[in-house]
Amino acid sequence: MVDSKHQWKAWLYLLPALVLLAIFTVWPIINTIRLSFLEGYSIQKELGGAVFSFGLGNFEKVVQYRDFLTCLKNTILLCVLTVPISTILALLIAVVLNSIGPLKRLLQTIYFLPYVTNSIAIGMVFATMFKMIGNIGVENEYIQTAGIINNIIMAFGGQPVNWMNTGSTYWANMTVMVVYIVWNALPFKILILLGGLQSVNKQYYDAAKVDGTPKWRVTTRITVPLLSPMIAYVVITGFIGGFKEYTSIVGIFGETMGPPDDPGRLNTMVGFIYDQMGKYNQGRASAAALILFAIILAVTLVNLYVSKKKVHY
Repeated sequence: MVDSKHQWKAWLYLLPALVLLAIFTVWPIINTIRLSFLEGYSIQKELGGAVFSFGLGNFEKVVQYRDFLTCLKNTILLCVLTVPISTILALLIAVVLNSIGPLKRLLQTIYFLPYVTNSIAIGMVFATMFKMIGNIGVENEYIQTAGIINNIIMAFGGQPVNWMNTGSTYWANMTVMVVYIVWNALPFKILILLGGLQSVNKQYYDAAKVDGTPKWRVTTRITVPLLSPMIAYVVITGFIGGFKEYTSIVGIFGETMGPPDDPGRLNTMVGFIYDQMGKYNQGRASAAALILFAIILAVTLVNLYVSKKKVHY
């Protein structure tokens, strides 16, 4: 511990970090709360000398906005679909990686690469894989490609699917997003679960091997319970990240957040906040941010409550 006579030195060392934290974290949070209760707040109106009264008008406007329910539905749906799928896949891959000897480090590196790659760049690649592109000039000839994914489907005798072009369905668009988000979320979850597996006492597996316990039972009765703290962590962080989903949709569908004939179809809560900021409705954007914060907090508290009963430390 630091001697009480020299505590001022510790505070002096912490001062630059505390100042930056106050300017770029604490004050924006306080200001967001303040703006959310200023009815009809807009920075343009404020510069014009307008005075705003305190109230809940911004929250009412956000809830009544015609696209709010669409954004909320898309956000919740992406979380409900992607978090369980990515967690289960990450657990299976982590178990496989932990059980193999050769090329383990190489495979770990390969699986981790998406985590350090720009989300927008990855989204553009996925868009190319799923999008149908017509009239491509190749040696003075024009051909039409159905996309890499559709080419694979047709190679197995299936019919091409309109994933994201004009006339595509909502669930086709959502399928593309789920595949991308799950793939993009795997590296971090695999890393956490693999680290947990490597810290498990091998005596548990040796005892199960002596008893002749089937592998599936070893996974469900030993691996999963011992990894429950890590699983709870990746589930909670997965839901938090899922509710903040935005860049992946922009990377695949662009700023329209949907196919050409239905822009905004896949807009999310974060996208809704950005839209309001772009329209200089800072009050509504702040109110929407607080609503999103409340939803994330509620889901996190539920996860923590369930974790207390299911997690074994």
